[in-house]
Amino acid sequence: MREEDRINQSRYYEGIVSVRTLIENCQKKAADGEYFNGRKIVKVCVSEDRKAKNGSEYRWLSARAEELGFLLDVIPSEVLDGMVQGTTHGGIIAEAGERSLPALTAEIAERSRFAVMLDGIEDPFNFGYCLRSLYAAGCDCVILPERNWMAVSHIVCKSSAGASELLPMYIQSAEETAEIFRSVGHKVAAADLRDSVPIYDAPLSFPILLIIGGEKRGISRSVLNKCDVRVRIDYGREFSASLSAASAATVVGFEIYRQNRNK
Repeated sequence: MREEDRINQSRYYEGIVSVRTLIENCQKKAADGEYFNGRKIVKVCVSEDRKAKNGSEYRWLSARAEELGFLLDVIPSEVLDGMVQGTTHGGIIAEAGERSLPALTAEIAERSRFAVMLDGIEDPFNFGYCLRSLYAAGCDCVILPERNWMAVSHIVCKSSAGASELLPMYIQSAEETAEIFRSVGHKVAAADLRDSVPIYDAPLSFPILLIIGGEKRGISRSVLNKCDVRVRIDYGREFSASLSAASAATVVGFEIYRQNRNK
């Protein structure tokens, strides 16, 4: 695929879950009048077939288009199919603008009880699955390195079931992230095998920063040296393979939730 085509397709968010999430975010303005993550909807396209089968949904979309100022087009199914790469859009897509990803600051860190740094995830779908689990587990914000998968946020949005658009996200290096959170009194935990303790034996109380690396590169030694605790997921049998980053994020994220659920 040409780079121009990839960029053009990255503006389109496929499926009703993604479209509803974009709309809900545009309805939630901050006190200063800015949208939650800076992303605005330009246009929503609905296939003729979908409109005919779901009139109540179309009326809801029409009301939101008038409220939020985006275009609503009804187009033939074959035209909509040609606008996107995927085939699971279900007859509805949204064109949206860029999202803002501000730099992490100490002020942001201080008000986040449960934060996660995702560093080195190898695949946009796996990245999206991580975000879905972390959002469900109660994560307050996610910190990403400068190079991340949000350039293909349409894929991430769908694989995360919209969670990527609901989670506050910030940019910072892993080393700086660990230092910032430690400076405001957070415990810093890393999911890593080296010199680690089982997650069920580790104290993971709020406020906490969890660092998760990719399956291939893991977490660098310099970052591990800044962590207060390293945790691992013990298996129920002998098994030499690593869990995916999404699976690890799910297990550790929900253990953090379990330990803090009554706080």
